[in-house]
Amino acid sequence: MAKARRSRRPRTTLVILVLVSVTIITLDARGGFGRLTSGVKSVASDAFAPVRSAVDGVIEPVGSFLAGSVHYGAVRQQNQKLRDEINRLKLQGAQASQAEAAMKQLSALLHLPWIGSLQSVPSQVVNYNTSNFASTIDINTGRDNGVQLGMPVVAAGGLVGKVVQANHHTSTVRLITDGASTIGAVFGTAPGSFATVTGQGSGRPLVAGLVPAGTTVSPGELFSTSGLNGAVFPAAIPIARVIRARGGVNSAQESIVLQPVVDLSHLRYVAVVQWGPSTP
Repeated sequence: MAKARRSRRPRTTLVILVLVSVTIITLDARGGFGRLTSGVKSVASDAFAPVRSAVDGVIEPVGSFLAGSVHYGAVRQQNQKLRDEINRLKLQGAQASQAEAAMKQLSALLHLPWIGSLQSVPSQVVNYNTSNFASTIDINTGRDNGVQLGMPVVAAGGLVGKVVQANHHTSTVRLITDGASTIGAVFGTAPGSFATVTGQGSGRPLVAGLVPAGTTVSPGELFSTSGLNGAVFPAAIPIARVIRARGGVNSAQESIVLQPVVDLSHLRYVAVVQWGPSTP
């Protein structure tokens, strides 16, 4: 009995498959299959719509993020290129400004009316040596160029200092702001009053001494080298201008503070004046 039932199952299955095939062929011939599949598709679409929305909700932001990441990287690269170009232009501008300043200093060395017929040796500043009290520079000329110990050093505008060490090809110049620098000076209406101008260290103002109390000294007034017999510097080289003047701590002299006429912190080129106390 069981064996008979098992033999009928394949036949039943075969009959069902044949009936389904005939039905599909018939529906397809009449156009019904398209409507059936369309309906199935519609039902499937409705069934999977929530799933698709959820998937789209995840995929679309991720896609946008990835696209944005690529775009952000390009923007960063472009911004970096712009920054590099700006920095390059700034560097060119700074170099151009430095070159222009150097040219002005060099040109000014050709027209120094207060050295008269004295010869000078143009020199480039190669090093600064400053501390709380000392203030010197090194230049690229020396004895082989005609530079001698004690010679004055000037720049556009006025006095810089004097040579305190002369080697074959380099020299050291003590600036007028150096604490060991003292200069004989004159100020006021010719023949003028005499004074001394002393340094106090790099970045600090100069001070004038030996000015009698009650002497009229105005802000902006110029102090120049005196050029007295045996003086270290020739006459009439501008040194500094008065910042302020007031009565001293005693009644003997005025307290006068001065600013160098030369910007000593930005020296590029100077001239060594070939002069000494015995120079005619």
